[in-house]
Amino acid sequence: MVLTDDELEKLIKAGEIVRRVLDYASSYVKPGLNVLDVCERLENMIIDLGGLPAFPCNVSINSIAAHYTSPPNDSAIIPQNSLVKVDVGAHVDGYIADAAITLSFNPDYDVMVDAVKAALNRAISMIRPGIKVSQISRSIEEVIRGYGFKPISNLCGHLLRRYILHGGKSIPNISGNYPWIVEEGDVFAIEPFATDGGGRVVEGSSTYIFSFVRNRAKGRFERKLLSFIRSHFRSLPFCTRWFKGFFNIDSVVDVLDRLNKNGSIYGYPVLKEVKGGLVAQAEHSVIVTGDGALVTTLGGRLN
Repeated sequence: MVLTDDELEKLIKAGEIVRRVLDYASSYVKPGLNVLDVCERLENMIIDLGGLPAFPCNVSINSIAAHYTSPPNDSAIIPQNSLVKVDVGAHVDGYIADAAITLSFNPDYDVMVDAVKAALNRAISMIRPGIKVSQISRSIEEVIRGYGFKPISNLCGHLLRRYILHGGKSIPNISGNYPWIVEEGDVFAIEPFATDGGGRVVEGSSTYIFSFVRNRAKGRFERKLLSFIRSHFRSLPFCTRWFKGFFNIDSVVDVLDRLNKNGSIYGYPVLKEVKGGLVAQAEHSVIVTGDGALVTTLGGRLN
């Protein structure tokens, strides 16, 4: 599929927004900061730069691998000597860029950050039309294991489509016989994860991020809330605190729980490393071109 000039322009703009936000986050995020303040500042920066958040800002600390965004009134603080993943996404008219960095506040963790960066660079260097995803996944695993860590087996890179964060094809972080082939015009978020733990993530007990699935509202307020979700977020993920100023937050929490249970929305539980190991992540978004990859979250530069 060949992308139009308009699609390319919007994907590149979304990528530039994400690049600027993560550049800022790399110097702004520090131990002692309130996680809620970080999430809201980075999301507001996306809006100020001309995009919209493609999903709530994730700030996942130490053994938390993904899907932690602050609930309303979150008192969590970034701890000293921590390993912090900052994962942000922006969209322009539904065209998405998704990238993440890991910030190490303990020198002992730096090598794990180096491992995921090296795995990501290797994967990007391989992107071209016709390559098998299994070849890329094998290289990601080889690089991470070469640094002495385990790739996380049940987290994957993913195809990005308009208003769809996970668009069908995946790029796993472990070797396997996968059916997917990279094609020109594909847009991928590639995200290696490494750990010194067991190499898998499991669902925690908390869920702060959701996305719309279908309309199964029963009561008036449920219908009103689902209508708001569809008009504001479409199929993209959202979080409870984004309803602040529109609805009573306590009522929203209760209704979202019901809608999640009846299948109207899908919840993304916080993901934890199975053995409590530390987790590092690196991620960029790329457009597959005729002879390689355009890395939108590196300012639209070719690999």
